[in-house]
Amino acid sequence: MPHVVNGRDSNPKGLGVKTFAGQVIKAGTIILKQKGLRFKAGANVGLGKDWTLFALCDGKVAFDPRKIVSVTQIPK
Repeated sequence: MPHVVNGRDSNPKGLGVKTFAGQVIKAGTIILKQKGLRFKAGANVGLGKDWTLFALCDGKVAFDPRKIVSVTQIPK
C-alpha cells in the first residue's frame, strides 16, 4: 500500500503543450490541454469542453505572444 500524506492521492492530469510551434499536424490533433483559458483558440483551432485546444484542419501550429494558438493551412 502506497504511503499517503493527509489523505491526498490524486492521479496526474496530463496538462500542458502536446504539439509545439512550427510542427505540422493533422486535423483533430490535440495542441494543448489546460485548465481554464490560459491560451485562447485562434484561427483553425477548436476548444473542447475541458479547455483542450485541438486542430480543425491540417497545417502548421503557431503560438502568438498574446497566448493565442492558431493553425495555418499549408497549400497542397
